[in-house]
Amino acid sequence: MNYQPAIGLEIHVELKTRSKMFCDCLNEPDEKHPNVNVCPVCMSHPGTLPVINEEALSKVIKTGLALGSNIPEYAKFDRKNYFYPDLPKGYQISQYDGPLCRGGFLEIDGKKIKITRVHLEEDTGKLIHEKDCSLVDFNRAGIPLMELVTEPDITSAKHARMFAEELQLILRYLDVSEANMEKGQMRVEANISLGLGSKLGTKVEIKNLNSFRSLEKGIEYEIIRQAKLLKAGKKVAQETRGWLDKATASSRRVAGARVDDVKGITVSQREKEEAHDYRYFPEPDLPPLHFTNKEIQEIRAEVPELPQARRERFEKEYKLGNKEIEVFVQNKDLGEYFEKVISEFPSRLPQEKLFKFIKLATNYLITDLQGLLKRACVAGEDFLITPENFAEFITLISEGKISSKIAKTVLQEMFSKGADPSNIIEEKGLTQITDESEIKKIIGEVISKNPKPVEDYKKGKENAFQYLIGQIMAKTQGKASPQIVNKILKQLLTKTK
Repeated sequence: MNYQPAIGLEIHVELKTRSKMFCDCLNEPDEKHPNVNVCPVCMSHPGTLPVINEEALSKVIKTGLALGSNIPEYAKFDRKNYFYPDLPKGYQISQYDGPLCRGGFLEIDGKKIKITRVHLEEDTGKLIHEKDCSLVDFNRAGIPLMELVTEPDITSAKHARMFAEELQLILRYLDVSEANMEKGQMRVEANISLGLGSKLGTKVEIKNLNSFRSLEKGIEYEIIRQAKLLKAGKKVAQETRGWLDKATASSRRVAGARVDDVKGITVSQREKEEAHDYRYFPEPDLPPLHFTNKEIQEIRAEVPELPQARRERFEKEYKLGNKEIEVFVQNKDLGEYFEKVISEFPSRLPQEKLFKFIKLATNYLITDLQGLLKRACVAGEDFLITPENFAEFITLISEGKISSKIAKTVLQEMFSKGADPSNIIEEKGLTQITDESEIKKIIGEVISKNPKPVEDYKKGKENAFQYLIGQIMAKTQGKASPQIVNKILKQLLTKTK
């Protein structure tokens, strides 16, 4: 039977705010010393009262607006009741039936994945399991945590991964979170069921998906596991399962085998809870929230150009290919630097020449400059090349004033010292040799000293021609104009045939 996967995602994101959600403790979950960013409020001491972090509210609403969500006029906080060692209150302040954002969508591979809700809650502490005990670090407890829930519109593990990757990119563009999965700033859980036609099957939740790879592999495994059960006439239990691989549980044992010997499996953790299990009720210590249209529009004005809009604009304005566009979209700062460089080109350039400049700038930014940066950022304080100087550098190459070999030397000097490319060329004597008589003389010397490659070229061996070009460029230290060298060398070799 042809079972159809229905996949929904629950994504938790730690917001980038100065302080925690309901107190003024610093929002620093990576603090190395445990239990220093705590106070009576986030530790839930008797008599303390929470105060809402307005910055966190604004960031969640901004996210909702970017995803096309509806922002209700009213919202509220609720208590989600459950007992766990990393939850000091014995309940979590969250949102149930009055979230900040309802609806919306994110288009992935031409399909709109609908969003159910985006709401705000507080994070829990962190458990550290030792050999004979468990320790609790409450630095993370109370950090603003945004939760986004999708409809079960996703039909493959690949599209689930693409959704999570695109959402991460949007969150970074919005500057609401770094959304780094390795640091736990973004955590993804997947709900998977196999159904026939429009009828959904039993839902299974997967946790411990701490990377995009784990998300994709975990869903792929669970689809196969459920399909095998159904084809054997067995029922799928509604439960929460954990993804286990070398990265998540290398020391645990499953079915008599060490997990680090297993490529990746899901294992049962507990029965899946329903909403009534948490006994939600309105948070009595926090007032209902009311948003005016003016407030919402002010937040909407802060939403920047988003990744998909940038992709479409870069293709239309700059005629870039998909690979180049994706580099500039994924690396937002590099994309902005690229546009600043383009703006420094002469405004009256003919269109054909302008696109030649743009293509050349793209190649040098993505290859040579990225190699020098070594994962650093063009927006960093140590980056010294101004857009104006980079534009001048591209112009010099495009107009044949420096060769590609000399260009590498010039770019290295610009990167190290922030100097003007023209000054570097003058100081180091790197001006390109364009005098044809001088080049002809040098080529004549190379031909006379390399009779065998000359003879090989006459026999039709084209690589011999490239060898001679290399010898000429070496003799001129890369200063000879490649175009002129190519032209004169062919002329002289033809005469000697």
